[in-house]
Amino acid sequence: MGEFTIQISNDLVNQLVDDAVPKKKTRRTRRKVAREPEKPQSDLSRNQILDGSGKPENATPQVWPVQPSLILPATLPVQPAHSELESIRSVLQESEKVVERLKKQEENMLQDVTQKAKDLRDKEYKLPNPKPEPCMAERVASLTCYKEHIKDPLKCATFVTNFAECLRRFGRVSDK
Repeated sequence: MGEFTIQISNDLVNQLVDDAVPKKKTRRTRRKVAREPEKPQSDLSRNQILDGSGKPENATPQVWPVQPSLILPATLPVQPAHSELESIRSVLQESEKVVERLKKQEENMLQDVTQKAKDLRDKEYKLPNPKPEPCMAERVASLTCYKEHIKDPLKCATFVTNFAECLRRFGRVSDK
């Protein structure tokens, strides 16, 4: 990743400092000046020459105290921001690795669950092997014989007797 630098002007720093510090009302300190006792108007006009505004010419203007200026370093240290950025990047990379591992784990689990569901479905809905119907071969033989000898069914007597004997045998076996 490319490195970059940020330059901050003094005006921006001053503006940020002014915004960050809540503005408080400053108390104004008054200098204690020894005052002369007030003289009546007539005495004032005699002793002092007044200018056009009615104030004495020798009156000193009030001077406010000068606040010391706040001095900040012109450049901010770049290293802490860079190290913080690197730590954020490393955490981001670790998070991406965890996400990739979780995706792979999810895919494996999905395949396992799909396979298990398929096996369960096959077991659940699998039809049991049908029991063979007793004497099926003899029955089929007698039916085909009847179809071939429609006009002379007596020719199929041997097939019919074999079928009947099979049924008797099967009936005896199933009774026990």
